[in-house]
Amino acid sequence: MISEPELHIECVAHLPASDRQRWLALAGDYPFLNPAMLDAVHDTGCASKETGWTPHYLLVRKDHILQTGTLVYLKSHSRGEYVFDQTWAEAYYQHGLHYYPKLLVAIPFTPVRGPRLLAEHDSDRRLLAKALIALAQQWQLSSVHVLFPEQNELDALQAEGFLLRNQVQFHWRNRSYAHYDEFLAALQRDKRKKLNQASRRLQRSGIEFRWLVGDDIDTSALEFFYRCYQQTYREHFSTPYLTFECFQRWQRTLGNKLLLLVASQAGKDIACALNIRDRNRLYGRYWGALEFVPELHFETCYSQAIRFCIEHGIEFFEGGAQGEHKLARGLEPERLQSAHWIADPRFAAAIDDFLQRECKAIDHYFAELQSHMPFKS
Repeated sequence: MISEPELHIECVAHLPASDRQRWLALAGDYPFLNPAMLDAVHDTGCASKETGWTPHYLLVRKDHILQTGTLVYLKSHSRGEYVFDQTWAEAYYQHGLHYYPKLLVAIPFTPVRGPRLLAEHDSDRRLLAKALIALAQQWQLSSVHVLFPEQNELDALQAEGFLLRNQVQFHWRNRSYAHYDEFLAALQRDKRKKLNQASRRLQRSGIEFRWLVGDDIDTSALEFFYRCYQQTYREHFSTPYLTFECFQRWQRTLGNKLLLLVASQAGKDIACALNIRDRNRLYGRYWGALEFVPELHFETCYSQAIRFCIEHGIEFFEGGAQGEHKLARGLEPERLQSAHWIADPRFAAAIDDFLQRECKAIDHYFAELQSHMPFKS
Protein backbone atom coordinates (compact mmCIF):
# COMPACT_ATOMS: atom_id res chain seq x y z
CA MET A 1 0.00 0.00 0.00
CA ILE A 2 1.05 3.65 -0.41
CA SER A 3 3.37 5.13 2.18
CA GLU A 4 2.88 8.82 2.96
CA PRO A 5 4.13 10.77 5.99
CA GLU A 6 1.51 11.11 8.76
CA LEU A 7 -1.02 9.04 6.76
CA HIS A 8 -2.45 5.68 7.70
CA ILE A 9 -4.19 3.70 4.95
CA GLU A 10 -6.20 0.58 5.67
CA CYS A 11 -8.85 -1.61 4.07
CA VAL A 12 -11.45 -2.97 6.49
CA ALA A 13 -14.63 -5.01 6.21
CA HIS A 14 -16.75 -2.63 8.30
CA LEU A 15 -16.79 1.13 8.75
CA PRO A 16 -15.50 1.76 12.29
CA ALA A 17 -17.94 3.48 14.63
CA SER A 18 -15.33 6.18 15.29
CA ASP A 19 -15.34 7.12 11.57
CA ARG A 20 -19.08 7.20 10.92
CA GLN A 21 -19.70 10.85 11.69
CA ARG A 22 -16.74 11.96 9.61
CA TRP A 23 -17.90 9.67 6.78
CA LEU A 24 -21.35 11.26 6.93
CA ALA A 25 -19.81 14.74 6.82
CA LEU A 26 -17.78 13.84 3.72
CA ALA A 27 -20.79 12.19 2.00
CA GLY A 28 -23.02 15.20 2.67
CA ASP A 29 -26.71 14.85 1.88
CA TYR A 30 -26.18 11.97 -0.56
CA PRO A 31 -28.42 9.23 0.85
CA PHE A 32 -26.86 6.19 -0.82
CA LEU A 33 -23.64 6.44 1.21
CA ASN A 34 -25.44 6.82 4.53
CA PRO A 35 -23.83 4.13 6.74
CA ALA A 36 -27.25 2.99 7.97
CA MET A 37 -28.41 2.44 4.40
CA LEU A 38 -25.23 0.55 3.52
CA ASP A 39 -25.39 -1.53 6.70
CA ALA A 40 -28.88 -2.65 5.71
CA VAL A 41 -27.68 -3.84 2.29
CA HIS A 42 -24.64 -5.61 3.77
CA ASP A 43 -26.04 -7.07 7.00
CA THR A 44 -29.07 -8.61 5.30
CA GLY A 45 -26.83 -10.38 2.81
CA CYS A 46 -28.01 -8.48 -0.27
CA ALA A 47 -24.48 -7.30 -1.05
CA SER A 48 -22.20 -9.86 0.54
CA LYS A 49 -19.52 -12.41 -0.25
CA GLU A 50 -22.27 -14.97 -0.91
CA THR A 51 -23.88 -12.78 -3.58
CA GLY A 52 -20.57 -11.80 -5.18
CA TRP A 53 -20.37 -8.37 -3.49
CA THR A 54 -17.74 -8.56 -0.73
CA PRO A 55 -17.74 -5.08 0.88
CA HIS A 56 -14.67 -3.21 2.13
CA TYR A 57 -13.92 0.33 3.22
CA LEU A 58 -10.66 1.84 2.00
CA LEU A 59 -9.82 4.54 4.53
CA VAL A 60 -7.06 7.13 4.79
CA ARG A 61 -6.44 8.82 8.15
CA LYS A 62 -4.23 11.72 9.12
CA ASP A 63 -3.50 12.14 12.82
CA HIS A 64 -6.18 9.49 13.51
CA ILE A 65 -8.85 11.57 11.69
CA LEU A 66 -10.53 10.15 8.58
CA GLN A 67 -9.15 12.17 5.69
CA THR A 68 -10.66 10.35 2.74
CA GLY A 69 -12.35 7.04 2.06
CA THR A 70 -14.37 4.96 -0.34
CA LEU A 71 -16.66 1.95 -0.33
CA VAL A 72 -15.18 -0.78 -2.50
CA TYR A 73 -16.43 -4.25 -3.39
CA LEU A 74 -14.55 -7.35 -4.39
CA LYS A 75 -16.84 -8.51 -7.23
CA SER A 76 -17.02 -12.03 -8.65
CA HIS A 77 -19.38 -11.03 -11.51
CA SER A 78 -20.76 -7.89 -13.19
CA ARG A 79 -24.45 -8.11 -12.30
CA GLY A 80 -26.25 -5.20 -10.65
CA GLU A 81 -23.83 -2.55 -11.94
CA TYR A 82 -25.55 -1.01 -15.03
CA VAL A 83 -22.17 -0.55 -16.70
CA PHE A 84 -21.66 -3.57 -18.87
CA ASP A 85 -18.17 -5.06 -19.06
CA GLN A 86 -19.04 -8.72 -19.63
CA THR A 87 -17.41 -8.64 -23.07
CA TRP A 88 -14.17 -7.54 -21.40
CA ALA A 89 -14.40 -10.53 -19.07
CA GLU A 90 -15.04 -12.81 -22.03
CA ALA A 91 -11.95 -11.48 -23.80
CA TYR A 92 -9.86 -12.24 -20.71
CA TYR A 93 -11.13 -15.81 -20.56
CA GLN A 94 -10.52 -16.33 -24.28
CA HIS A 95 -6.86 -15.56 -23.56
CA GLY A 96 -6.68 -17.85 -20.55
CA LEU A 97 -6.80 -15.01 -18.01
CA HIS A 98 -9.08 -14.23 -15.08
CA TYR A 99 -11.11 -11.02 -15.10
CA TYR A 100 -12.89 -11.79 -11.83
CA PRO A 101 -12.59 -10.95 -9.07
CA LYS A 102 -12.30 -7.24 -9.71
CA LEU A 103 -12.54 -4.12 -7.54
CA LEU A 104 -15.71 -2.06 -7.83
CA VAL A 105 -16.50 1.35 -6.34
CA ALA A 106 -20.25 1.74 -6.71
CA ILE A 107 -23.61 1.78 -4.97
CA PRO A 108 -25.02 -1.76 -5.25
CA PHE A 109 -27.88 -2.13 -7.73
CA THR A 110 -28.14 1.66 -8.06
CA PRO A 111 -27.19 3.51 -11.28
CA VAL A 112 -27.10 7.04 -9.87
CA ARG A 113 -24.31 9.60 -9.95
CA GLY A 114 -22.83 10.83 -6.71
CA PRO A 115 -19.70 11.04 -4.55
CA ARG A 116 -17.48 7.97 -4.66
CA LEU A 117 -14.09 9.22 -3.41
CA LEU A 118 -15.10 10.95 -0.19
CA ALA A 119 -12.69 13.83 0.33
CA GLU A 120 -12.54 17.59 0.76
CA HIS A 121 -9.53 18.21 -1.50
CA ASP A 122 -8.50 17.11 -4.99
CA SER A 123 -5.14 15.94 -3.64
CA ASP A 124 -6.97 13.51 -1.34
CA ARG A 125 -9.05 12.21 -4.25
CA ARG A 126 -5.90 11.51 -6.22
CA LEU A 127 -4.38 9.83 -3.17
CA LEU A 128 -7.43 7.58 -2.92
CA ALA A 129 -7.24 6.79 -6.65
CA LYS A 130 -3.63 5.70 -6.13
CA ALA A 131 -4.66 3.65 -3.11
CA LEU A 132 -7.27 1.81 -5.18
CA ILE A 133 -4.64 0.90 -7.77
CA ALA A 134 -2.23 -0.20 -5.05
CA LEU A 135 -4.93 -2.37 -3.46
CA ALA A 136 -5.71 -4.04 -6.80
CA GLN A 137 -2.01 -4.71 -7.34
CA GLN A 138 -1.59 -6.07 -3.82
CA TRP A 139 -4.53 -8.44 -4.31
CA GLN A 140 -3.39 -9.25 -7.88
CA LEU A 141 -6.72 -8.22 -9.43
CA SER A 142 -7.45 -7.50 -13.07
CA SER A 143 -9.02 -4.08 -12.70
CA VAL A 144 -10.68 -1.29 -10.72
CA HIS A 145 -14.00 0.24 -11.74
CA VAL A 146 -15.54 3.43 -10.33
CA LEU A 147 -19.15 3.86 -11.46
CA PHE A 148 -21.00 7.18 -11.83
CA PRO A 149 -18.62 9.43 -9.86
CA GLU A 150 -18.79 13.21 -9.83
CA GLN A 151 -16.69 15.37 -12.15
CA ASN A 152 -13.95 16.28 -9.66
CA GLU A 153 -13.53 12.57 -8.93
CA LEU A 154 -13.37 11.72 -12.62
CA ASP A 155 -10.62 14.31 -13.01
CA ALA A 156 -8.62 12.74 -10.17
CA LEU A 157 -9.11 9.22 -11.50
CA GLN A 158 -8.15 10.16 -15.05
CA ALA A 159 -5.03 11.89 -13.76
CA GLU A 160 -3.98 8.57 -12.19
CA GLY A 161 -4.45 6.60 -15.41
CA PHE A 162 -8.08 5.50 -15.26
CA LEU A 163 -9.92 5.22 -18.59
CA LEU A 164 -13.28 6.99 -18.88
CA ARG A 165 -16.43 5.44 -20.28
CA ASN A 166 -19.58 7.31 -21.30
CA GLN A 167 -23.26 6.43 -21.14
CA VAL A 168 -26.57 8.28 -21.30
CA GLN A 169 -29.38 8.46 -18.77
CA PHE A 170 -32.54 10.56 -18.70
CA HIS A 171 -33.13 13.11 -15.94
CA TRP A 172 -35.85 15.68 -15.39
CA ARG A 173 -34.95 19.27 -14.48
CA ASN A 174 -37.28 21.61 -12.60
CA ARG A 175 -37.15 24.96 -14.36
CA SER A 176 -38.86 26.73 -11.45
CA TYR A 177 -42.29 25.49 -12.53
CA ALA A 178 -45.04 26.91 -10.36
CA HIS A 179 -47.27 23.90 -11.00
CA TYR A 180 -47.53 20.80 -13.17
CA ASP A 181 -49.59 22.53 -15.85
CA GLU A 182 -46.76 25.03 -16.35
CA PHE A 183 -44.41 22.12 -17.02
CA LEU A 184 -46.89 20.64 -19.51
CA ALA A 185 -47.21 24.02 -21.23
CA ALA A 186 -43.46 23.97 -21.91
CA LEU A 187 -43.79 20.74 -23.92
CA GLN A 188 -44.52 20.46 -27.61
CA ARG A 189 -48.23 20.13 -28.33
CA ASP A 190 -48.21 16.44 -29.28
CA LYS A 191 -46.20 15.47 -26.19
CA ARG A 192 -48.45 17.51 -23.91
CA LYS A 193 -51.57 16.02 -25.50
CA LYS A 194 -50.38 12.43 -24.99
CA LEU A 195 -49.50 13.00 -21.33
CA ASN A 196 -52.87 14.66 -20.67
CA GLN A 197 -54.72 11.87 -22.45
CA ALA A 198 -52.91 9.21 -20.45
CA SER A 199 -53.71 10.93 -17.15
CA ARG A 200 -57.38 11.33 -18.06
CA ARG A 201 -57.71 7.68 -19.09
CA LEU A 202 -56.29 6.59 -15.73
CA GLN A 203 -58.66 8.94 -13.89
CA ARG A 204 -61.62 7.50 -15.80
CA SER A 205 -60.40 4.02 -14.81
CA GLY A 206 -60.67 5.06 -11.17
CA ILE A 207 -56.93 5.22 -10.52
CA GLU A 208 -55.90 7.33 -7.52
CA PHE A 209 -52.47 8.03 -6.05
CA ARG A 210 -51.20 8.75 -2.57
CA TRP A 211 -47.70 9.48 -1.28
CA LEU A 212 -46.39 7.90 1.91
CA VAL A 213 -43.30 9.58 3.35
CA GLY A 214 -41.08 8.49 6.22
CA ASP A 215 -43.17 7.55 9.25
CA ASP A 216 -46.29 7.30 7.07
CA ILE A 217 -44.83 4.06 5.67
CA ASP A 218 -46.05 1.35 8.05
CA THR A 219 -45.37 -2.36 7.88
CA SER A 220 -48.51 -3.03 5.84
CA ALA A 221 -47.54 -0.45 3.21
CA LEU A 222 -44.01 -1.81 3.02
CA GLU A 223 -45.27 -5.37 2.66
CA PHE A 224 -47.52 -4.26 -0.20
CA PHE A 225 -44.60 -2.52 -1.89
CA TYR A 226 -42.47 -5.64 -1.57
CA ARG A 227 -45.14 -7.79 -3.21
CA CYS A 228 -45.13 -5.34 -6.13
CA TYR A 229 -41.32 -5.31 -6.22
CA GLN A 230 -41.22 -9.12 -6.32
CA GLN A 231 -43.79 -9.16 -9.10
CA THR A 232 -41.56 -7.02 -11.33
CA TYR A 233 -38.72 -9.54 -11.02
CA ARG A 234 -41.11 -12.46 -11.42
CA GLU A 235 -42.33 -11.05 -14.73
CA HIS A 236 -38.73 -10.97 -15.94
CA PHE A 237 -37.99 -14.50 -14.63
CA SER A 238 -35.48 -13.07 -12.18
CA THR A 239 -34.85 -12.83 -8.42
CA PRO A 240 -34.97 -9.56 -6.44
CA TYR A 241 -31.62 -8.16 -5.34
CA LEU A 242 -32.98 -6.73 -2.09
CA THR A 243 -34.78 -8.50 0.74
CA PHE A 244 -37.80 -7.33 2.68
CA GLU A 245 -35.61 -7.02 5.77
CA CYS A 246 -33.36 -4.57 3.90
CA PHE A 247 -36.31 -2.34 3.04
CA GLN A 248 -37.51 -2.58 6.65
CA ARG A 249 -34.18 -1.26 7.87
CA TRP A 250 -34.28 1.56 5.33
CA GLN A 251 -37.75 2.48 6.59
CA ARG A 252 -36.45 2.67 10.16
CA THR A 253 -33.34 4.71 9.37
CA LEU A 254 -33.91 6.93 6.31
CA GLY A 255 -36.80 8.99 7.66
CA ASN A 256 -38.34 11.38 5.15
CA LYS A 257 -35.78 10.43 2.50
CA LEU A 258 -37.79 7.27 1.79
CA LEU A 259 -41.06 7.64 -0.13
CA LEU A 260 -43.70 5.27 -1.49
CA LEU A 261 -46.22 6.19 -4.17
CA VAL A 262 -49.22 3.87 -4.02
CA ALA A 263 -51.71 3.53 -6.89
CA SER A 264 -55.20 2.26 -6.09
CA GLN A 265 -58.31 1.43 -8.11
CA ALA A 266 -61.78 1.32 -6.56
CA GLY A 267 -60.22 1.40 -3.10
CA LYS A 268 -57.81 -1.48 -3.81
CA ASP A 269 -54.06 -0.90 -3.93
CA ILE A 270 -52.66 -2.30 -7.18
CA ALA A 271 -49.20 -0.75 -7.76
CA CYS A 272 -46.37 0.96 -5.92
CA ALA A 273 -43.12 2.82 -6.60
CA LEU A 274 -40.31 3.43 -4.12
CA ASN A 275 -38.34 6.69 -4.34
CA ILE A 276 -35.43 8.10 -2.37
CA ARG A 277 -34.66 11.78 -2.07
CA ASP A 278 -32.13 14.29 -0.85
CA ARG A 279 -32.42 18.08 -0.79
CA ASN A 280 -32.26 18.59 -4.55
CA ARG A 281 -33.01 15.22 -6.15
CA LEU A 282 -35.70 12.60 -6.22
CA TYR A 283 -34.46 9.16 -7.28
CA GLY A 284 -36.95 6.73 -8.77
CA ARG A 285 -35.72 3.31 -7.71
CA TYR A 286 -38.21 0.42 -7.69
CA TRP A 287 -41.69 -0.26 -9.04
CA GLY A 288 -44.20 -3.05 -9.41
CA ALA A 289 -47.89 -3.70 -10.12
CA LEU A 290 -50.16 -6.56 -9.13
CA GLU A 291 -52.62 -5.76 -11.91
CA PHE A 292 -51.98 -4.46 -15.40
CA VAL A 293 -53.50 -1.11 -16.29
CA PRO A 294 -52.37 0.57 -19.53
CA GLU A 295 -50.05 3.57 -18.94
CA LEU A 296 -50.05 3.09 -15.16
CA HIS A 297 -46.30 2.40 -15.12
CA PHE A 298 -45.38 5.68 -16.80
CA GLU A 299 -47.82 7.73 -14.73
CA THR A 300 -46.62 6.19 -11.46
CA CYS A 301 -42.91 6.22 -12.16
CA TYR A 302 -42.55 9.51 -14.06
CA SER A 303 -45.51 11.90 -14.21
CA GLN A 304 -46.43 11.59 -10.54
CA ALA A 305 -42.77 11.91 -9.53
CA ILE A 306 -42.47 15.09 -11.60
CA ARG A 307 -45.61 16.46 -9.93
CA PHE A 308 -44.06 15.73 -6.53
CA CYS A 309 -40.83 17.52 -7.45
CA ILE A 310 -42.71 20.62 -8.58
CA GLU A 311 -44.88 20.69 -5.48
CA HIS A 312 -41.88 20.31 -3.16
CA GLY A 313 -39.33 22.45 -5.01
CA ILE A 314 -37.01 19.56 -5.86
CA GLU A 315 -34.65 20.46 -8.68
CA PHE A 316 -34.00 17.08 -10.33
CA PHE A 317 -35.69 13.73 -10.82
CA GLU A 318 -33.66 10.70 -11.91
CA GLY A 319 -35.85 8.01 -13.42
CA GLY A 320 -33.31 5.18 -13.61
CA ALA A 321 -31.01 3.84 -16.31
CA GLN A 322 -31.66 3.86 -20.06
CA GLY A 323 -34.98 4.41 -21.84
CA GLU A 324 -35.49 6.76 -24.78
CA HIS A 325 -39.24 6.62 -24.01
CA LYS A 326 -38.54 8.95 -21.09
CA LEU A 327 -37.67 11.74 -23.52
CA ALA A 328 -41.32 12.16 -24.57
CA ARG A 329 -42.26 12.56 -20.91
CA GLY A 330 -40.05 15.56 -20.32
CA LEU A 331 -36.86 13.87 -19.14
CA GLU A 332 -33.67 15.04 -20.83
CA PRO A 333 -30.53 13.13 -21.87
CA GLU A 334 -27.70 13.36 -19.37
CA ARG A 335 -24.18 12.10 -19.98
CA LEU A 336 -22.68 10.04 -17.15
CA GLN A 337 -19.24 8.48 -16.92
CA SER A 338 -17.43 5.67 -15.20
CA ALA A 339 -13.68 5.21 -14.68
CA HIS A 340 -11.70 2.01 -15.24
CA TRP A 341 -8.13 0.99 -14.40
CA ILE A 342 -6.89 -2.14 -16.19
CA ALA A 343 -3.80 -3.86 -14.79
CA ASP A 344 -2.67 -5.67 -17.94
CA PRO A 345 -1.23 -3.03 -20.32
CA ARG A 346 -2.21 -5.08 -23.38
CA PHE A 347 -5.86 -5.18 -22.37
CA ALA A 348 -5.70 -1.58 -21.19
CA ALA A 349 -4.66 -0.51 -24.70
CA ALA A 350 -7.39 -2.59 -26.34
CA ILE A 351 -10.08 -1.33 -23.95
CA ASP A 352 -8.91 2.26 -24.40
CA ASP A 353 -9.28 1.87 -28.16
CA PHE A 354 -12.77 0.39 -27.70
CA LEU A 355 -13.82 3.21 -25.34
CA GLN A 356 -12.67 5.89 -27.77
CA ARG A 357 -14.76 4.35 -30.54
CA GLU A 358 -17.69 3.83 -28.18
CA CYS A 359 -17.44 7.47 -27.08
CA LYS A 360 -17.87 8.63 -30.69
CA ALA A 361 -21.01 6.51 -30.97
CA ILE A 362 -22.31 7.94 -27.67
CA ASP A 363 -21.61 11.47 -28.93
CA HIS A 364 -23.69 10.77 -32.03
CA TYR A 365 -26.47 9.18 -29.97
CA PHE A 366 -26.50 12.12 -27.54
CA ALA A 367 -26.70 14.65 -30.38
CA GLU A 368 -29.56 12.67 -31.94
CA LEU A 369 -31.45 12.73 -28.64
CA GLN A 370 -30.93 16.47 -28.27
CA SER A 371 -32.40 17.00 -31.72
CA HIS A 372 -35.63 15.36 -30.50
CA MET A 373 -36.12 17.28 -27.26
CA PRO A 374 -39.80 17.42 -26.21
CA PHE A 375 -39.86 21.11 -25.36
CA LYS A 376 -41.06 24.04 -27.43
CA SER A 377 -38.35 25.85 -29.37
